[in-house]
Amino acid sequence: MEKFDLIVLGSGPGGYVTAIRGSQLGLKTAIVEKESLGGVCLNWGCIPTKALLKSAQVFEYIKHAEDYGINISSADKDFNKVIKRSRKVAETMSKGVKFLMKKNKITVFNGFGKLSSNNTIKITNENNEEEIISSKNIIIATGARSRELPSLKQDGKYIIGYRQAMTLSKQPKDIVIVGSGAIGIEFAYFYNSMGSNVTVVEYLDRIVPVEDHEISKELEKNLKKSGINILTSSEVEKAIVNESGIVEVHIKSANGEQSTINTETVLSAVGIKSNIEKIGLEEVGIEIKNDKILVNEFYETNVKGYYAIGDIVKGQTLAHVASAEGILCVEKISGIDVSPLDYNNIPGCTYSSPEIASVGFTEEKAIEMGYEIKVGKFPFSASGKAQASGKSDGFVKVIFDSKYGEWLGCHMIGDGVTDLIAEAVLGRKLETTGHEVLKAVHPHPTMSEAVMEAVAAAYDEVIHL
Repeated sequence: MEKFDLIVLGSGPGGYVTAIRGSQLGLKTAIVEKESLGGVCLNWGCIPTKALLKSAQVFEYIKHAEDYGINISSADKDFNKVIKRSRKVAETMSKGVKFLMKKNKITVFNGFGKLSSNNTIKITNENNEEEIISSKNIIIATGARSRELPSLKQDGKYIIGYRQAMTLSKQPKDIVIVGSGAIGIEFAYFYNSMGSNVTVVEYLDRIVPVEDHEISKELEKNLKKSGINILTSSEVEKAIVNESGIVEVHIKSANGEQSTINTETVLSAVGIKSNIEKIGLEEVGIEIKNDKILVNEFYETNVKGYYAIGDIVKGQTLAHVASAEGILCVEKISGIDVSPLDYNNIPGCTYSSPEIASVGFTEEKAIEMGYEIKVGKFPFSASGKAQASGKSDGFVKVIFDSKYGEWLGCHMIGDGVTDLIAEAVLGRKLETTGHEVLKAVHPHPTMSEAVMEAVAAAYDEVIHL
């Protein structure tokens, strides 16, 4: 039985990053993966979806080329080639992770890993061959999968999850997307751009409900302008596939009204389910609550030597969160003095068009927390760079504490804001005040000026509005 200093179960953005950091710190490291290196994010989530969305963006530009003074007589998309490009990007990135494993001298075991007592893992490969490895430290990073509703059972053909949504062999004429979080909204944008008739059904009273209310309102306006049908305060009671292969989606609104939508495809985007079944948690005695593994602030479970990170523990289910948790966890194991992760300074991004990015408190939450606040907004319609690029929808909204100038929150919607949000994350990390942001000279003309101008608006110093 081969022994290691660290074994990581799962190779997603939490797992493989953790393994690399462990190796950098001098730990003899192994990683166990049942499928493809990079996990869901790299192979079936973050990366391939962004490739799909880029194709959609290029197609959108072509369709509006005349707005830029460019004449294109005709253009069409090849849906299968769009899908193939996405898969190729994912494959390239997975090979990159394989290279990083080799570069960092990390031993990779391919197979299904199950935790056993005495800090061991039993690995069963595709040929049903078994191997046991052990380590003083085991980090569980098995991620999550698409959650199924009892009223919306996925069959992989007519009622699908995100995996099938990015590998369909034929573009659906119409699609109903249930759930308006990041996954639902991104696919709504993609399929609408490709030419499918899209309906989004959201149980709550607004789309992207975790975002600031003004962001939700602005996004809904833009999506409706693009032709996407949006039903909020609505619940899918059942979805039935009829003899013709059409899905009859039965919807009930908050006021009791019932309606039926007939569609080729239904995408269930109602959240995720932790991958914690059959991995030996019960045998080892690791505590679970509400589908999550219980850990302390440094990700140690109740059983010594066993840790857990990423989607399977409490916190935002985001790739960059899993990576940060894994690095912090392994650094703590190695004896480095680390501070717990600040979950209120985690940026969230949705890569639709327009994009959404946010960090910190929403306006409602800041008021609920008892802060007296200053709020500033700056529309991209007043930005020279945004106007020149032809992407002037959206705005930047900032929230500051009136008393001390603390940057409580930042919320953006518009072109490229998933890159702009890093300024707010860094500023909040360094405890920057509003006045310091104002005195930091921003380049002109750029989209980033909108951040400075929004802060200026909060302090009644805005120039270009």
